[in-house]
Amino acid sequence: MNGLIGKKIGMTSIFTEEGKNIPCTVIEVSPNVVSQVKSEDTDGYEAVQMAFGERKAKRMTAGLTGHLKRAGIDSARKIVEFRNCNLEKGQGDKVAITDVFAEGDVVSAIGISKGKGFQGVVKRHKFGGVGQATHGQHNRLRAPGAIGACSTPSKVYKGTRMAGRMGGKRVKTTNLKLVKILPEKNLMLIKGSVPGHKGALVIIEKYRS
Repeated sequence: MNGLIGKKIGMTSIFTEEGKNIPCTVIEVSPNVVSQVKSEDTDGYEAVQMAFGERKAKRMTAGLTGHLKRAGIDSARKIVEFRNCNLEKGQGDKVAITDVFAEGDVVSAIGISKGKGFQGVVKRHKFGGVGQATHGQHNRLRAPGAIGACSTPSKVYKGTRMAGRMGGKRVKTTNLKLVKILPEKNLMLIKGSVPGHKGALVIIEKYRS
């Protein structure tokens, strides 16, 4: 098994044995449940499907309800497949943090970043502003400046960095260290920041370069 689904609780800081204070993100990983085990013979590939959390019955589709019922699960907030798993558990079994991770592991976190709405180029693309007044910029502090080219190509290229909606995208942060596990509380502490707001669902995987 190489990953689990969890919920971001917030941030805190802890002291190492050397007395160094490091910032950590707290992730609650209540036991994930194996909703399906896929094999090469039946599905064409090998994977383990995990279910996490609960959802109101009226927000569950009939197909998803029937699918989860085979594993003895009433509802699930999120379902994720993990490949390359060597998990000795069957459908309906619970998977705890210590079944997958250990303190000191290097992990990656996948989540939806915080939405920041419509932002200008200084915040969205780290433009320098009037202190680095280029691209025809004049008399405006945070303007993007000219965006056009000459008569050839007589157009603005797609992908030109401009103002627009920022955040709210799937983000993967890699090379994070798992510094502490509290199995009795189903919590893990990861050094640094993890994408998403408080209460957001995140996928924690063992990091593969």
